[in-house]
Amino acid sequence: MKDVKHRHASLFLEVSCQDETPRLPLHSSIVVFLLSYCECKSFKVHLVYSGKSDISETLRGLVPEFLDVRVVRSESLPPLVRGCRLPVVLDETGRMCRAGLAVVLRHIINKSLEAEPSRNDVQALLGFKKTCLKACAEVSKWTRLCEIGIPSAVEEHLRNPSSLQPQSPPAAILTLERRLAEPVKVHNDDKIRRQKLKQMRQNYNHDSAEGSVDSKLGDGLELKTALSKLSVAVAPNPTTRESCEIRKVKTSDLPALEHVFAEGLYFTLTDVVLLPCIHQYLSSIRSHAASVLHRLPHLLRWYTRVQEVPGVFRAAEACRINLAVPEKPPPLRAEPPVEGDPAGQLEQEDEATAQLPFVGGPRPTITKLKENGIEAAFARHPCPEWTLPWDSLPDAINPTEGKMSSVRTVRKRQQLNNLVAMVTQLAKPGYTIVDFCSGTGHVGIVLSHALPQCQVILIENKEESLIRAHSRSTELGLENIGFIQTNLDYFTGPFQIGVALHACGVATDMVMEHCIQASAAFVVSPCCYGFIQNAIKFTFPRSKKFQETLIYKEHMVLCRFADQTAPQLPPERRLIGKQCMGLVDLDRSWCAESRGYRVQVMTMEPETCSPKNNMLVGRPGVDDGPR
Repeated sequence: MKDVKHRHASLFLEVSCQDETPRLPLHSSIVVFLLSYCECKSFKVHLVYSGKSDISETLRGLVPEFLDVRVVRSESLPPLVRGCRLPVVLDETGRMCRAGLAVVLRHIINKSLEAEPSRNDVQALLGFKKTCLKACAEVSKWTRLCEIGIPSAVEEHLRNPSSLQPQSPPAAILTLERRLAEPVKVHNDDKIRRQKLKQMRQNYNHDSAEGSVDSKLGDGLELKTALSKLSVAVAPNPTTRESCEIRKVKTSDLPALEHVFAEGLYFTLTDVVLLPCIHQYLSSIRSHAASVLHRLPHLLRWYTRVQEVPGVFRAAEACRINLAVPEKPPPLRAEPPVEGDPAGQLEQEDEATAQLPFVGGPRPTITKLKENGIEAAFARHPCPEWTLPWDSLPDAINPTEGKMSSVRTVRKRQQLNNLVAMVTQLAKPGYTIVDFCSGTGHVGIVLSHALPQCQVILIENKEESLIRAHSRSTELGLENIGFIQTNLDYFTGPFQIGVALHACGVATDMVMEHCIQASAAFVVSPCCYGFIQNAIKFTFPRSKKFQETLIYKEHMVLCRFADQTAPQLPPERRLIGKQCMGLVDLDRSWCAESRGYRVQVMTMEPETCSPKNNMLVGRPGVDDGPR
């Protein structure tokens, strides 16, 4: 391990075959395009190929020459990498992975900035407050559209373009078209909108311009402002004071700003993700159904503008992407809604449920459940006095590590006692235990130390937290632990036990679902019940019995009042909150039991260890029938 600092991290990209010809799938093409745009040499690139013939030279021709490339077989991947969907970055220690398109792309940007801090154009890719594509696809419709929806739709189109209806672009493409047609909201946009009004009055006749949409206007002030962010054009002078007449115009009467790039005015990581996808889609459409182009005027204009960004053509040429300036875009017009729109589906469902009648407040809902034979019930805790030997454990395991107060440290130890006790009962030598939503590793590190014959994997989406956990494990010298920065969907490896301490809102349901899919036991402590809402993969209530008794908004009443368990609240309100917690988790447990699990809902001991003190312990292989 002495030469760790002199080694490069490894980047693993998928290679597929079409008609026996190797090609880079869109996710791999996007990563390679970003590497080229950033001119990043911080990684050893491994092209993962599962075919039998040796086509190493052909595969190396798929990526820019400056990259350090090698070809590997899928069966020879490191265990952590095998447990994730590609693309994946494995760090120099071989113990920490970053998996999933958005996570890997953001990591490439950060490594590029470490190597060249002066690259303003690379820094700008992360967007305002550095949050571009940071929200995970499970909860962000926009991230899901860009990271999954559009690449998947284009891949499907490319597999068989002639079978699709020529006048029907994929729903994901139409969703993007409508997004590009919306007005833009950006930081300090009031000043930019006043500059736009001034430009309009100087260059256009109001009577002829009112109510019309002119692409030249968007290519003027908006594009100039956008490119100035990349330090490649002169920005409108911010010190220029508008005339009194312009300053007096109400904000509501100012002209809207038009989309220049996917996120608004500025070229960001989202545009990098979309460009290889949209380029391949438009190239195919020109060959098979050119008339479809007239339905995508905003997308065509975006495609033209992206090519004006310095560095884009250079990166495209290095990746063998032959960008072509499209013909003059057709007149702009709003695209009507389309059936099957993946991004708009949940909004439509929310609007529908908003119209449903329901009886408000927790007591009527609890009474309604009781009349149907449904009451919160808690199983007996099997080992309420069990505790870890905290005084003899290394300092890096103790939850005081992290600047916790003494009171919070005591409660965190008590919470860990409960989860570790349950996992210890379930674990066997050789088991893989996954700590989901691991944060800085309080649960996973304790389990790794307490169960040396098991392999422990920590999964967390926040990079800073996982880096801290990695540092703590290194200090302890733990060898049976690995770390993956990813969203749940990108982890596909086998495991026997899943753990999550205070997984917020629907994260608890995601963890339970992941465990059920893997036929793994789970030990989960839910949190933030008020954040529960219908998600892309499942809706509430979860179980058949609850669905037959409550509508969505009644269930949300339970979730909202389940959060009212704080110590400072009146005892009666805390008791109702505890009842609501129990009912929400009963619904979750019955959903799991209908799929062959035996689930216990119990209270952590002592009850004062947390206002959110429920714990669900599920074991696979027991079918109690539908619930």
